[in-house]
Amino acid sequence: MAAAAPASLPTPKMAPTKMAAYEKRRPGSAPGTGRAPGAAGGGSEAEFLLRAGVTAMVREALLKVLEARPAEPVAFLADYFERLVPGDAAAEPAGPPQRLARALWFVGLAHHSHRTAFDSNTGAAYEVLGGGGRRRAAGVDGRLYSELLRSICRHGEAPAEAATALLRRVRCRDHEAVPFDVFRYGVLTCFVLLEFAGKADALFAVLDGGSGAADAVVCEAVLRALEEALGSGHLAQPRRYLEAGSRLGPDGLALAMDRALQERKLSGSMSREEFLKKATALFVAKVKPVE
Repeated sequence: MAAAAPASLPTPKMAPTKMAAYEKRRPGSAPGTGRAPGAAGGGSEAEFLLRAGVTAMVREALLKVLEARPAEPVAFLADYFERLVPGDAAAEPAGPPQRLARALWFVGLAHHSHRTAFDSNTGAAYEVLGGGGRRRAAGVDGRLYSELLRSICRHGEAPAEAATALLRRVRCRDHEAVPFDVFRYGVLTCFVLLEFAGKADALFAVLDGGSGAADAVVCEAVLRALEEALGSGHLAQPRRYLEAGSRLGPDGLALAMDRALQERKLSGSMSREEFLKKATALFVAKVKPVE
């Protein structure tokens, strides 16, 4: 007698809600259609991202990361995208404090030595302060321009007297329209002041040996050598002051210190604050005033 064929097992049926969830998760089809996601839009996934502007936006974000090289790239990207689309598009236009905060963020994205990136970011800041749109011909008003420069100096902890003196040389009247080239010059000059102050601070660290005070005669000799390195007259490009200051170098510094020690006489000491005040005053004196 032939053995009976085994009964076939019943096929398990999926609940309708689970089936819908499964369809949503399927990578190869759109929910309920069985078609590829890009089919409804009439193109591939890449074409959809390109049409939506996502490709250009992500590429720009990655370029900003490479320019800034932040310690926390993921946090930088999160902050970048959050600031790129501030709030609801239908909301009221941002007020001056919000625009100033965004402009300050833009100008700090890349170091001024990365010229193309710095100019692009400065242009973005200019447009933000102008209330949106490309209004370079009309310009940003002098009040917002001056407030941005003060914010740069304040956030960078520039010596107060040097920052005040610098702003007097590059400021515009509150009611004036500031052209982009003047705007860029002011922003760049503030960042160069911060870097110059940092180099002066490092120079003083060599002179004081960690004690917090250095011989006044030696400090004055170094300041004279720094002034000679900066040269006379005004330079149109603030970056040149950093190059001139770097020419002092170890040899020039050693020569100035040796000369001071040979002419040594009774003198007091100079504090870090006093040295920075005098060094940054040399820088400010060389800045070409805005006419």
